[in-house]
Amino acid sequence: MSSSSAFSIICILHSLIALTSGSLMMFHMKEIYTFTHGSDAALKLMGSTPHDQLLIRTSDSFSGLLLFAIGFLIFMVSFVKDRDLQAFFAKGCTVLHVFMAIWRVTFERRVDVLAWDWLRQIVGDFLLALSWVFFLVYSWREKYD
Repeated sequence: MSSSSAFSIICILHSLIALTSGSLMMFHMKEIYTFTHGSDAALKLMGSTPHDQLLIRTSDSFSGLLLFAIGFLIFMVSFVKDRDLQAFFAKGCTVLHVFMAIWRVTFERRVDVLAWDWLRQIVGDFLLALSWVFFLVYSWREKYD
């Protein structure tokens, strides 16, 4: 397997994750909150007044739309064959996932409702970053052998 096909596979997997998560965020956020955090925390996360609920649903929908667009962009990037761009993209994605983990440690763990969930999400961020690191190591090995 060449590094170009490995890049395509990793991009398509990340794209599927982003497209699925974005779609679920746009249309089924209450069910996602209930499934991931439990019914008590879901009620707190959905807001207490109708105005708050509308703002939170709108915010979740736009966040899901952004994630869906990112997934579509990653899918389009998966067909790029330029090795330099692939390496640059992989490094950028790695840095992005590490910054997301730092953000979760710094801010998200302070939210009482989400306090127990941040560690699981950090593990996910590092696993996603690790897939890009494996691609970089694989492409460097192929380049220098």
